[in-house]
Amino acid sequence: MQWHSAWAFLLLLLLPPLGWWLWRRSRTAALRFSDTRLLADDPPSWRVRSRGVLVAVRLICLGLLIVALARPRQGTALESIHTDAVAMEIVVDCSSSMAERMVYEGQVLNRLEVVQRVGAEFLLGNGDDLTGRTGDLIGLVQFARYADTVCPLVTNPQIVADFLRDTNIVQLRSEDGTAIGAGIQLAAARLQHAERELHERNARLLAAGGDEDVEPDLTIKSKVIVLLTDGQENVNQVDPLEAARMAADWGIRIYTIGIGSPQRGFFAPRGPDERLLKAIAQRTGGFYGLATDGDTLRRIYEQIDALEKSEIKSVQYMDYAERFGTWALAGLGVLLAEIIAGTTIWRKIP
Repeated sequence: MQWHSAWAFLLLLLLPPLGWWLWRRSRTAALRFSDTRLLADDPPSWRVRSRGVLVAVRLICLGLLIVALARPRQGTALESIHTDAVAMEIVVDCSSSMAERMVYEGQVLNRLEVVQRVGAEFLLGNGDDLTGRTGDLIGLVQFARYADTVCPLVTNPQIVADFLRDTNIVQLRSEDGTAIGAGIQLAAARLQHAERELHERNARLLAAGGDEDVEPDLTIKSKVIVLLTDGQENVNQVDPLEAARMAADWGIRIYTIGIGSPQRGFFAPRGPDERLLKAIAQRTGGFYGLATDGDTLRRIYEQIDALEKSEIKSVQYMDYAERFGTWALAGLGVLLAEIIAGTTIWRKIP
């Protein structure tokens, strides 16, 4: 319990002298007699002897009203969190070449498995240099011959990590290929659409609130695509550089990561197209990195993690529930009881 106007308790100091004055006043006779010897043998009734009760009741009434004047209130601590988030699409190559072998922490896995494991560290944190992407809007796109949205933009990185873990290398030859341009185009469109929807939502909230000082709980600070591929564009549905130009026009940065060695492998006869990936990154303000194993991929993610940070602002405040009404009603109830008692049981004549 807190008191908004604690100074009101100083008025309690006036109650003792006021009570003494009221008690003295209550003893003043209503009728005056020239000779009181006639009443000497008539003892005072219990009503007369207990008339001081009215004084006590009035003091209780005033005490309750003074407490109400001090405005007792119950405070609840609340927290308002505003996130200026990074909106990020992770775009993963799931073509057959991602079955090529790659080293991760001393184990030999396929490239997609390494992407999944290090990606989970990036999303959730690894207790070391990667702290996790709490507060971000993150989505997942996979591509081979076609690009598909695997996970829409969400604020829970665990959901994205679960979807990433469940991605698989394409099995059908008709679905195999490396559509880098289509993957970029789909991811960029998703980011642009999310920003527009969020802007409209915040505008509606501000209009409904009618308070210019109200701050939306979520805004987009920057838009980012992290593209991971080990191949070269061979579908030609969408020109990767044209898709990159569109992304740049929408204010989207693209970080490109080449997976594996530039040298030939059994499943990847040509390796990642480093020239193309560098051009995409340069055109959009990102950078290109080559990941030959789990450690180098982790270091690339650490660079991205350092560059792209969400800003989370927390404002704590108290929500108060006023409790003075209970005390005021109690005081008025006692006052009403005093009035009734004073006009009935302890009625004074005249």
